[in-house]
Amino acid sequence: MISSVSRRALQGWHRSMYVPGNIVVAGAGNVDHARLVELVGRAAERRAGAANGKPKVRPPLVGIPAPGVRLQRKDTEQYHVCIGAPGVARSDRRRFAASILDAILGGSASSRLFQEIREKRGMAYAVYSFAAQYADTGQIGVYVGTREENLAEALAVTVEQIGELAAGNIPARELRRAKEHVKGRVLLAMESTSARMHRLGDALASDSEILSLDRVAAELDAVDVEAVAELATLLLAPERLSAAGIGPSEERFLAALEPVTPAVARAA
Repeated sequence: MISSVSRRALQGWHRSMYVPGNIVVAGAGNVDHARLVELVGRAAERRAGAANGKPKVRPPLVGIPAPGVRLQRKDTEQYHVCIGAPGVARSDRRRFAASILDAILGGSASSRLFQEIREKRGMAYAVYSFAAQYADTGQIGVYVGTREENLAEALAVTVEQIGELAAGNIPARELRRAKEHVKGRVLLAMESTSARMHRLGDALASDSEILSLDRVAAELDAVDVEAVAELATLLLAPERLSAAGIGPSEERFLAALEPVTPAVARAA
């Protein structure tokens, strides 16, 4: 529990982890590179002198955690549910296909989950998918907030759409629209100086290649239906999915999860 963490423990963790060997410094905008390097070098020398011992580096993920289910009981009008699984790492070439998969499934207002669950059926105000990549792993999943009477159907629609994508039922027009959406999102982000800085820092921290925008666009354009279907099949397979929720009834929650991840729901 967070409340049990002492000030002394926080200070010790900070001293051992926030040392030059563990820190990445990124800059963007009106920055003089040579001056920045000089300032960082001075700060690193002072910090290295004050640090004791060698930097402690987090070990890489050595295994995929087992899927599970957890519900926080709360007297709410809606159930808030996330289903998800480990995704692909930042250095994995399939990350471009993962971005397209996310865009088609629930990453925009024109995505399948948004259209099927919110627009056509009116079962949820908020529904979306998400994907992220880290140094040695990633995540992919779906969130939906819906009333109790719509919970089972909303999750059933989610499973149906995942199955459609895994089967490769993706029209060329939909794939093309998803690619343009992701490319547009990347280009718009580059208008922000802080986004440029984070892009550089993330690549350095995860030891991945810093790609030009033209290269990113080319990689996205190269994604085909088969690549998206393969990832949907692999990453969103029922036996890999975990689920977390907030709502009043665990029994109702587990019953709604039965078609999503049968083995995990029954074992909960």
